[in-house]
Amino acid sequence: MERLRSTEIATHVGECVQVAGWLHAVRRLGGLTFAVVRDGWGMVQVVAEAPEVCATLAGTGNESIVAVTGVVTAAPQAPGGVEVQATALDVRVPVAEPPPVALHKRALGASLATQLDHAVVLNRHPQRRAVLRLAAGAMQGFRATLTAREFTEIQSPKIVASATESGANVFRLDYFGRPAFLAQSPQFYKQIMVGVFERVFEVGPVFRAEPHDTTRHLNEYVSLDAEMGFITDHFTIMALLRDVLAGILAHLQAHQAADLALLGLTLPDVPATIPHIAFTEAQELIWHQHGVDVRGEPDLSPQDERWLGAWAREEFSSDFLYVTGYPMRKRPFYTHPDPARTAVSNSFDLLFRGIELVSGGQRLHRYEDYLAALAAAHLPTAPFADYLAAFRYGMPPHGGFGLGLERLIAQLVGLPSVKLAALFPRDLTRLTP
Repeated sequence: MERLRSTEIATHVGECVQVAGWLHAVRRLGGLTFAVVRDGWGMVQVVAEAPEVCATLAGTGNESIVAVTGVVTAAPQAPGGVEVQATALDVRVPVAEPPPVALHKRALGASLATQLDHAVVLNRHPQRRAVLRLAAGAMQGFRATLTAREFTEIQSPKIVASATESGANVFRLDYFGRPAFLAQSPQFYKQIMVGVFERVFEVGPVFRAEPHDTTRHLNEYVSLDAEMGFITDHFTIMALLRDVLAGILAHLQAHQAADLALLGLTLPDVPATIPHIAFTEAQELIWHQHGVDVRGEPDLSPQDERWLGAWAREEFSSDFLYVTGYPMRKRPFYTHPDPARTAVSNSFDLLFRGIELVSGGQRLHRYEDYLAALAAAHLPTAPFADYLAAFRYGMPPHGGFGLGLERLIAQLVGLPSVKLAALFPRDLTRLTP
């Protein structure tokens, strides 16, 4: 008999079927034994009355691999509204040792360290699976939205000869006797590829050797990057990013309603136009509303971001807020300045519920401007020769953004740490599992 997935059996009421998966939970009630079998898509309730099946269930440990044969019946109280009246049970891989944390509980009560230490097994928990599946759905929505706008997906090298952002906070490698680095972002390559395709995007890992052990930092994370040519300025990219976010959330709503329901989530609305505030105006707002003088600082602190997020929620009923015009001294050398105020950049950060989610902006596109920018930053041109060649031979005005997948999911779900949005997170101390 061909095995059915848990999501398929509701259309087979009255038929004899086989389901297989992990034995999630077992309980005895009167003369019946109830079990839940979990597969890669969901869960199926199994009801056993035959003594031999009940005895086998009673002696089988949770997480054993089992196959159940039986008749599908309607049961409104069961997962999916149906259950399987078991006529036969085959224990294919018995497990005697209980998992490190009970997976049949509705919520994982384990500490963050315990969850990360035992992620190999604990990622099986329905809530953990739902979070990780939302991340997969976000990547699908990102790809679909940009592909529909005729962007081309690329994959850039992760071993590079020069640091993208700066010489600090990079992982250094010995590349057959030569120095190399793990890529901090695909920035150089996606800009180069604007000269080929005009519109490109990438989904891939990036590496930051930042010595932070916080709830919002990872040393390896998935970056959703896009770069677009023939733009007017950074507001063109901000409009694109708005549509990408709306596309991601629409994809999750359309395709992952079960995961959203399991996590008790209602997705936020993305305004038709996301509100924005200039960096200096944001600092003035913080000073007037909270009495904290951050004027003159080159960046926003996490507390500044939380205050601005609360203000956007109250002022615009928006979970999203753009902060534009960061000081050039805080932005990478390839950032395009505001033509009217050269100390101010044509860049932005997107705050989502009071935390920075995306950085982006307009890039320099003229070769001579790159030479001047590198000189001003006291950086040699030799390590950037291949990158600069793209601009030597003509590049249009362009810009883009990088969106941190794990931060997006952590903020959507309301996770206490971004580490819980990663499959197997890498942080200041963690190299396993």
